[in-house]
Amino acid sequence: MQTQPILIVDDEPDMRVALSHALSRSGYSVDCASSGFEALEKFRKDDYSMVITDMKMPEMTGIELLGRVKGISPQVPVIMITAYGTINNAVEAMQEGASDYILKPFSAETIEATVKKAGMRPYDQSKVKINEVYEERSPELKRIITQDTEVINVLNLAEDIATSNATVLILGESGTGKELLACYIHHHSGRKDRPYIAVNCAALPENLAESELFGHERGSFTGAVGRKMGKFELANNGTILLDEITEMPLHLQAKLLRVLQEREIDRVGGGKPIPIDIRVIAVSNIDLKKAVEEGRFREDLYYRINVIPLYIPPLRERKRDIPILVDYFLDKYSAPTGQKMKRIADETISLLMKYDWKGNVRELENTIERAVLLGKGDVLLPKHLFLEEKQNFQKKPVSFKVGTSVREMEKELIFQTLREVDNNRTYAAELLGISIRTLRNKLKEYNAES
Repeated sequence: MQTQPILIVDDEPDMRVALSHALSRSGYSVDCASSGFEALEKFRKDDYSMVITDMKMPEMTGIELLGRVKGISPQVPVIMITAYGTINNAVEAMQEGASDYILKPFSAETIEATVKKAGMRPYDQSKVKINEVYEERSPELKRIITQDTEVINVLNLAEDIATSNATVLILGESGTGKELLACYIHHHSGRKDRPYIAVNCAALPENLAESELFGHERGSFTGAVGRKMGKFELANNGTILLDEITEMPLHLQAKLLRVLQEREIDRVGGGKPIPIDIRVIAVSNIDLKKAVEEGRFREDLYYRINVIPLYIPPLRERKRDIPILVDYFLDKYSAPTGQKMKRIADETISLLMKYDWKGNVRELENTIERAVLLGKGDVLLPKHLFLEEKQNFQKKPVSFKVGTSVREMEKELIFQTLREVDNNRTYAAELLGISIRTLRNKLKEYNAES
């Protein structure tokens, strides 16, 4: 959500309520004042990101308030509300430093677009935190971009604890950037020039998971034709990321607990433990406490990895980041494709701000990439986003004939969900209320049957 609230100034209560409702619905924090004098008193005490004031008010006019506000904080944008008959005064206000004006009567979409235009772009770079991060599994340079206070605090804390050896637990929904945060910690640590090994625990084959993590000796099982170093040994002196840690089988959770306690591993078939010096970062997109209660995750391991918990809020709770992320992704995908799409229509930003973004930043990035590839012209329009179809897909009814077996109903539900989310298995698993491992196992069963 927005860090500093918008101050709405109007002597008419109904207008204050209407403006507050419209902006709050779009994710903005709002405060109100009924007069210019009350507004100045609030403005001197607290920080505000913007002021929206009526032109015609008793005691102190909007023009007078504009001058006072600019005298205190010249960088704070001020938007004037004016009736048709005083439009010349609005132009005068623009000359005096107002960022924009709104002509009565206006719609919620108009106020949202005007606020975005005045307060989001150009951005106050002192409030936008941009961090360059290289993902270890990709040569592509990525950026963590935010102006959300909570996310900035998480990044600052991550940087502070990066130099320690403490185990970190990163929590957040899929698509919020948890692995990027793990890379950020590694690159701010004293291990940044050492190995960084990322392991997706849900993708580990069950019969080979122990060998993949801890290695094996030659002849320790059928097919072990030579010695193999596991992921922990490969990450020695560096950092290991354990993604989707709740999907790790319980017997391996016990071995991981020992690794964290003793700082040594045992290869499968090995005769003696091997000491390791390693930083462990665990990642989960589900509630670990609930997983403990359900018996899917060891309680002692939970307390062992929960030394430094970091939480990344979902995009719907930090909507102020949407415009700057959209600008970044638009530039990112327009340049290499030679597209001329350089500008975003106001109604497009309004639509993006209203959308829920269940897939978070990853979904937003995919949406902008698709819009650049499929869209025509130099302006990003709402029709390029295909958001209405995505917003409504969960409402489609699924019908079955009487006598259909539960297994067939389950199979059809899974396949239909996958079709609706463009085969995004992680997103489908969330919608179905099952783990990604369970979804993969179900798909293997269905493929074996066909």
